[in-house]
Amino acid sequence: MKTATIPSLRVDPALRLAAESVLQQGESLSSFVEQSLRVNIQRRHVQQEFLARGLASRDEARQSGEYFSAEDVLLALDGIPVKPSE
Repeated sequence: MKTATIPSLRVDPALRLAAESVLQQGESLSSFVEQSLRVNIQRRHVQQEFLARGLASRDEARQSGEYFSAEDVLLALDGIPVKPSE
């Protein structure tokens, strides 16, 4: 499979220094930028899915006429037991 390139990115020198200052041992600036891009793509997908679920829930509530108050939802959430971290 051929590889593709991301367009060159001109940044303020201070931003480049800040990025270089947080590189881990053996990590290149290119790999840091690539990983940042991957993480942000995943975050955007999660956001889009969250919004889609919210809009679908809104539409379902409008169709059914069944709504729940924020207070009732928060009370129900308070009643859910929390698993201790391992």
